[in-house]
Amino acid sequence: MMKPTFESLHTMTDHSFLVRRFNEKAFSAPYHYHPELELTLILEGEGKRYVGNNMSPFGAGDLVLLGSNLPHCWKLEDGIKHKKPASSAVLQFRPDCFGEGFFRRNETRSIGRLLQKSGSGIQFYGATAAEAATRLQNMEKENHPFKKMITFFEILQLLAESNELIWLNKKGETLLHSFDDQSRINNVMAYIVDHFRQQITLENAASIAGMTPTAFCKYFKRATRKTFIETVTEFRINYSMQQLVHTDQPVSHICFESGFGDVSYFYKTFREKKKMSPLQYRKKFRKEAVFTGTENAL
Repeated sequence: MMKPTFESLHTMTDHSFLVRRFNEKAFSAPYHYHPELELTLILEGEGKRYVGNNMSPFGAGDLVLLGSNLPHCWKLEDGIKHKKPASSAVLQFRPDCFGEGFFRRNETRSIGRLLQKSGSGIQFYGATAAEAATRLQNMEKENHPFKKMITFFEILQLLAESNELIWLNKKGETLLHSFDDQSRINNVMAYIVDHFRQQITLENAASIAGMTPTAFCKYFKRATRKTFIETVTEFRINYSMQQLVHTDQPVSHICFESGFGDVSYFYKTFREKKKMSPLQYRKKFRKEAVFTGTENAL
Protein backbone atom coordinates (compact mmCIF):
# COMPACT_ATOMS: atom_id res chain seq x y z
CA MET A 1 0.00 0.00 0.00
CA MET A 2 1.28 3.48 -0.88
CA LYS A 3 1.38 6.01 1.93
CA PRO A 4 2.20 9.71 1.61
CA THR A 5 5.90 9.70 2.44
CA PHE A 6 7.43 12.49 4.45
CA GLU A 7 10.33 13.94 2.45
CA SER A 8 13.24 15.56 4.26
CA LEU A 9 15.06 18.04 2.02
CA HIS A 10 18.02 18.58 4.36
CA THR A 11 18.11 22.26 3.44
CA MET A 12 21.45 23.81 4.35
CA THR A 13 21.22 26.44 7.05
CA ASP A 14 22.94 29.07 4.89
CA HIS A 15 20.42 28.70 2.02
CA SER A 16 16.90 30.19 2.01
CA PHE A 17 15.64 28.06 -0.88
CA LEU A 18 16.59 25.27 -3.26
CA VAL A 19 16.18 25.15 -7.04
CA ARG A 20 16.96 21.82 -8.67
CA ARG A 21 16.52 19.81 -11.85
CA PHE A 22 15.01 16.30 -11.73
CA ASN A 23 14.94 13.61 -14.43
CA GLU A 24 12.35 10.93 -15.16
CA LYS A 25 13.32 8.92 -12.06
CA ALA A 26 11.75 11.65 -9.92
CA PHE A 27 8.38 10.96 -11.56
CA SER A 28 8.40 7.57 -9.82
CA ALA A 29 8.50 9.27 -6.42
CA PRO A 30 5.71 8.15 -4.08
CA TYR A 31 2.80 10.29 -3.01
CA HIS A 32 4.70 12.49 -0.56
CA TYR A 33 4.67 15.74 1.39
CA HIS A 34 7.12 18.10 3.11
CA PRO A 35 6.95 21.34 5.11
CA GLU A 36 8.59 23.27 2.27
CA LEU A 37 6.45 25.01 -0.33
CA GLU A 38 7.20 23.85 -3.86
CA LEU A 39 6.96 25.39 -7.32
CA THR A 40 7.26 22.66 -9.97
CA LEU A 41 7.77 23.26 -13.68
CA ILE A 42 7.48 20.30 -16.04
CA LEU A 43 10.07 20.63 -18.79
CA GLU A 44 9.46 17.30 -20.53
CA GLY A 45 7.05 14.41 -20.07
CA GLU A 46 3.31 13.86 -19.65
CA GLY A 47 1.05 11.88 -17.39
CA LYS A 48 -1.12 12.37 -14.31
CA ARG A 49 -0.58 14.86 -11.51
CA TYR A 50 -1.96 14.11 -8.03
CA VAL A 51 -2.36 17.02 -5.59
CA GLY A 52 -4.37 16.24 -2.48
CA ASN A 53 -7.53 14.64 -3.87
CA ASN A 54 -7.19 16.24 -7.32
CA MET A 55 -6.00 14.34 -10.36
CA SER A 56 -5.25 16.16 -13.63
CA PRO A 57 -3.17 15.51 -16.72
CA PHE A 58 0.15 17.31 -17.06
CA GLY A 59 2.50 18.03 -19.93
CA ALA A 60 5.49 20.19 -20.74
CA GLY A 61 5.00 23.72 -19.41
CA ASP A 62 2.82 22.62 -16.48
CA LEU A 63 3.50 24.96 -13.54
CA VAL A 64 2.12 24.27 -10.06
CA LEU A 65 2.64 25.88 -6.65
CA LEU A 66 2.13 23.57 -3.65
CA GLY A 67 1.68 24.63 -0.03
CA SER A 68 3.33 23.13 3.03
CA ASN A 69 2.56 19.46 3.73
CA LEU A 70 0.23 19.13 0.74
CA PRO A 71 0.60 15.53 -0.55
CA HIS A 72 1.49 15.28 -4.22
CA CYS A 73 3.16 13.26 -6.95
CA TRP A 74 3.59 13.25 -10.72
CA LYS A 75 3.25 9.95 -12.60
CA LEU A 76 4.30 9.42 -16.21
CA GLU A 77 1.92 7.61 -18.54
CA ASP A 78 2.72 3.89 -18.66
CA GLY A 79 3.24 3.91 -22.41
CA ILE A 80 5.47 6.98 -22.25
CA LYS A 81 7.61 6.08 -19.27
CA HIS A 82 11.19 5.19 -20.24
CA LYS A 83 10.45 5.91 -23.92
CA LYS A 84 10.56 9.70 -23.89
CA PRO A 85 12.68 12.01 -21.74
CA ALA A 86 11.04 13.61 -18.73
CA SER A 87 12.39 16.35 -16.50
CA SER A 88 11.31 19.12 -14.16
CA ALA A 89 12.70 22.21 -12.47
CA VAL A 90 11.68 22.56 -8.83
CA LEU A 91 11.92 25.49 -6.41
CA GLN A 92 11.46 24.61 -2.72
CA PHE A 93 11.44 26.90 0.32
CA ARG A 94 9.99 27.13 3.81
CA PRO A 95 7.30 29.70 4.70
CA ASP A 96 9.72 31.28 7.20
CA CYS A 97 12.81 31.08 4.97
CA PHE A 98 13.44 34.81 5.49
CA GLY A 99 12.31 34.92 9.09
CA GLU A 100 8.99 34.72 10.90
CA GLY A 101 6.51 37.30 9.60
CA PHE A 102 8.61 38.36 6.61
CA PHE A 103 5.79 37.71 4.14
CA ARG A 104 3.34 39.70 6.25
CA ARG A 105 5.19 42.97 5.76
CA ASN A 106 3.79 45.66 3.51
CA GLU A 107 6.28 45.06 0.70
CA THR A 108 5.71 41.32 0.61
CA ARG A 109 2.06 41.06 1.68
CA SER A 110 0.76 40.02 -1.74
CA ILE A 111 3.26 37.16 -1.83
CA GLY A 112 2.20 36.20 1.69
CA ARG A 113 -1.42 35.92 0.57
CA LEU A 114 -0.34 33.73 -2.34
CA LEU A 115 1.59 31.42 -0.03
CA GLN A 116 -1.40 31.12 2.31
CA LYS A 117 -3.65 30.12 -0.60
CA SER A 118 -1.11 27.61 -1.92
CA GLY A 119 -2.35 25.07 0.61
CA SER A 120 -4.96 24.12 -2.00
CA GLY A 121 -2.39 23.76 -4.79
CA ILE A 122 -2.40 26.29 -7.65
CA GLN A 123 -1.77 25.67 -11.34
CA PHE A 124 -0.69 28.67 -13.43
CA TYR A 125 -1.18 28.91 -17.19
CA GLY A 126 -0.89 31.30 -20.13
CA ALA A 127 1.57 34.18 -20.17
CA THR A 128 2.11 33.86 -16.41
CA ALA A 129 3.31 30.27 -16.67
CA ALA A 130 5.51 31.06 -19.68
CA GLU A 131 7.20 34.02 -17.98
CA ALA A 132 7.64 32.20 -14.68
CA ALA A 133 9.09 29.19 -16.51
CA THR A 134 11.69 31.36 -18.22
CA ARG A 135 12.69 33.03 -14.96
CA LEU A 136 12.82 29.74 -13.06
CA GLN A 137 15.15 28.19 -15.63
CA ASN A 138 17.32 31.32 -15.58
CA MET A 139 17.37 31.14 -11.79
CA GLU A 140 18.53 27.53 -11.96
CA LYS A 141 21.51 28.55 -14.13
CA GLU A 142 22.41 31.66 -12.13
CA ASN A 143 25.51 31.26 -9.94
CA HIS A 144 25.38 34.59 -8.12
CA PRO A 145 23.43 34.05 -4.84
CA PHE A 146 22.05 37.59 -4.65
CA LYS A 147 20.85 37.62 -8.28
CA LYS A 148 19.27 34.23 -7.69
CA MET A 149 17.40 35.63 -4.67
CA ILE A 150 16.14 38.61 -6.70
CA THR A 151 14.73 36.22 -9.30
CA PHE A 152 13.11 34.22 -6.50
CA PHE A 153 11.13 37.29 -5.42
CA GLU A 154 10.33 38.26 -9.01
CA ILE A 155 8.79 34.85 -9.67
CA LEU A 156 6.66 34.92 -6.53
CA GLN A 157 5.49 38.47 -7.20
CA LEU A 158 4.58 37.53 -10.77
CA LEU A 159 2.46 34.62 -9.49
CA ALA A 160 0.92 36.75 -6.73
CA GLU A 161 -0.34 39.30 -9.28
CA SER A 162 -1.68 36.77 -11.78
CA ASN A 163 -5.28 35.83 -12.52
CA GLU A 164 -4.21 32.97 -14.81
CA LEU A 165 -4.62 30.25 -12.24
CA ILE A 166 -6.63 27.15 -11.34
CA TRP A 167 -7.29 25.94 -7.80
CA LEU A 168 -6.45 22.24 -7.74
CA ASN A 169 -7.58 20.97 -4.36
CA LYS A 170 -10.10 23.59 -3.25
CA LYS A 171 -12.88 21.06 -2.72
CA GLY A 172 -10.45 18.89 -0.81
CA GLU A 173 -9.58 21.37 1.90
CA THR A 174 -9.93 19.60 5.22
CA LEU A 175 -11.38 20.83 8.47
CA LEU A 176 -8.65 19.08 10.48
CA HIS A 177 -5.82 21.05 12.00
CA SER A 178 -3.78 18.62 14.09
CA PHE A 179 -0.79 16.93 12.48
CA ASP A 180 -2.00 13.46 13.54
CA ASP A 181 -5.42 13.94 11.97
CA GLN A 182 -3.97 15.34 8.76
CA SER A 183 -1.50 12.46 8.57
CA ARG A 184 -4.36 9.98 8.98
CA ILE A 185 -6.33 11.52 6.11
CA ASN A 186 -3.19 11.67 3.97
CA ASN A 187 -2.68 7.93 4.49
CA VAL A 188 -6.22 7.24 3.30
CA MET A 189 -5.81 9.53 0.28
CA ALA A 190 -2.62 7.69 -0.62
CA TYR A 191 -4.58 4.43 -0.54
CA ILE A 192 -7.16 5.94 -2.89
CA VAL A 193 -4.52 7.30 -5.29
CA ASP A 194 -2.84 3.90 -5.40
CA HIS A 195 -5.96 1.75 -5.76
CA PHE A 196 -8.87 3.67 -7.30
CA ARG A 197 -8.40 1.87 -10.64
CA GLN A 198 -8.52 -1.47 -8.84
CA GLN A 199 -10.62 -2.99 -6.09
CA ILE A 200 -10.92 -0.60 -3.19
CA THR A 201 -12.90 -1.14 -0.01
CA LEU A 202 -14.25 0.91 2.85
CA GLU A 203 -12.98 -1.74 5.28
CA ASN A 204 -9.39 -1.35 4.11
CA ALA A 205 -9.58 2.44 4.26
CA ALA A 206 -11.01 2.29 7.77
CA SER A 207 -8.25 -0.09 8.80
CA ILE A 208 -5.61 2.32 7.49
CA ALA A 209 -7.18 5.07 9.59
CA GLY A 210 -7.32 2.76 12.61
CA MET A 211 -11.10 3.02 12.91
CA THR A 212 -14.23 0.97 12.54
CA PRO A 213 -16.01 1.47 9.18
CA THR A 214 -18.86 3.38 10.84
CA ALA A 215 -16.56 5.74 12.72
CA PHE A 216 -14.37 6.19 9.66
CA CYS A 217 -17.30 7.21 7.44
CA LYS A 218 -18.23 10.02 9.84
CA TYR A 219 -14.60 11.06 10.30
CA PHE A 220 -13.84 11.15 6.56
CA LYS A 221 -16.97 13.17 5.76
CA ARG A 222 -16.19 15.66 8.52
CA ALA A 223 -12.59 16.00 7.33
CA THR A 224 -13.16 16.29 3.57
CA ARG A 225 -16.81 17.36 3.20
CA LYS A 226 -17.36 14.28 1.01
CA THR A 227 -18.01 10.62 1.67
CA PHE A 228 -15.32 8.03 1.02
CA ILE A 229 -17.33 6.54 -1.87
CA GLU A 230 -17.90 9.98 -3.41
CA THR A 231 -14.15 10.63 -3.34
CA VAL A 232 -13.28 7.30 -4.97
CA THR A 233 -15.98 7.80 -7.60
CA GLU A 234 -14.67 11.28 -8.43
CA PHE A 235 -11.18 9.90 -9.01
CA ARG A 236 -12.61 7.22 -11.32
CA ILE A 237 -14.82 9.62 -13.26
CA ASN A 238 -11.94 12.07 -13.58
CA TYR A 239 -9.66 9.37 -14.94
CA SER A 240 -12.32 8.18 -17.40
CA MET A 241 -12.80 11.75 -18.67
CA GLN A 242 -9.12 12.02 -19.47
CA GLN A 243 -9.11 8.64 -21.20
CA LEU A 244 -12.14 9.59 -23.29
CA VAL A 245 -10.41 12.73 -24.52
CA HIS A 246 -6.85 11.52 -24.91
CA THR A 247 -7.26 7.92 -26.15
CA ASP A 248 -9.19 5.97 -28.78
CA GLN A 249 -10.17 3.19 -26.38
CA PRO A 250 -13.83 2.07 -26.44
CA VAL A 251 -16.03 3.17 -23.57
CA SER A 252 -16.30 -0.35 -22.15
CA HIS A 253 -12.51 -0.60 -21.90
CA ILE A 254 -12.28 2.83 -20.24
CA CYS A 255 -15.01 1.83 -17.80
CA PHE A 256 -13.01 -1.09 -16.42
CA GLU A 257 -9.66 0.71 -16.74
CA SER A 258 -11.03 3.49 -14.53
CA GLY A 259 -12.04 1.10 -11.75
CA PHE A 260 -15.75 0.61 -12.50
CA GLY A 261 -16.95 -2.96 -12.48
CA ASP A 262 -20.13 -2.52 -14.52
CA VAL A 263 -20.64 -0.65 -17.80
CA SER A 264 -24.27 0.27 -17.09
CA TYR A 265 -23.37 1.71 -13.70
CA PHE A 266 -20.48 3.64 -15.30
CA TYR A 267 -22.83 5.20 -17.88
CA LYS A 268 -25.35 6.11 -15.17
CA THR A 269 -22.73 7.61 -12.86
CA PHE A 270 -20.98 9.51 -15.66
CA ARG A 271 -24.25 11.05 -16.83
CA GLU A 272 -25.14 12.08 -13.26
CA LYS A 273 -21.76 13.77 -12.78
CA LYS A 274 -21.25 15.37 -16.21
CA LYS A 275 -24.86 15.75 -17.48
CA MET A 276 -23.95 13.90 -20.69
CA SER A 277 -22.97 10.41 -21.79
CA PRO A 278 -19.31 9.33 -22.09
CA LEU A 279 -19.56 9.37 -25.89
CA GLN A 280 -21.11 12.85 -25.86
CA TYR A 281 -18.30 14.05 -23.61
CA ARG A 282 -15.67 12.61 -25.97
CA LYS A 283 -17.28 14.27 -28.97
CA LYS A 284 -17.61 17.64 -27.25
CA PHE A 285 -14.20 17.95 -25.64
CA ARG A 286 -11.76 15.82 -27.62
CA LYS A 287 -10.66 18.53 -30.05
CA GLU A 288 -10.39 21.07 -27.24
CA ALA A 289 -8.33 18.92 -24.88
CA VAL A 290 -5.22 20.61 -23.57
CA PHE A 291 -3.04 19.97 -20.56
CA THR A 292 -4.57 22.64 -18.37
CA GLY A 293 -6.73 20.44 -16.16
CA THR A 294 -9.71 22.79 -16.52
CA GLU A 295 -12.05 20.15 -17.96
CA ASN A 296 -10.71 17.56 -15.54
CA ALA A 297 -11.20 19.35 -12.24
CA LEU A 298 -12.90 17.22 -9.64
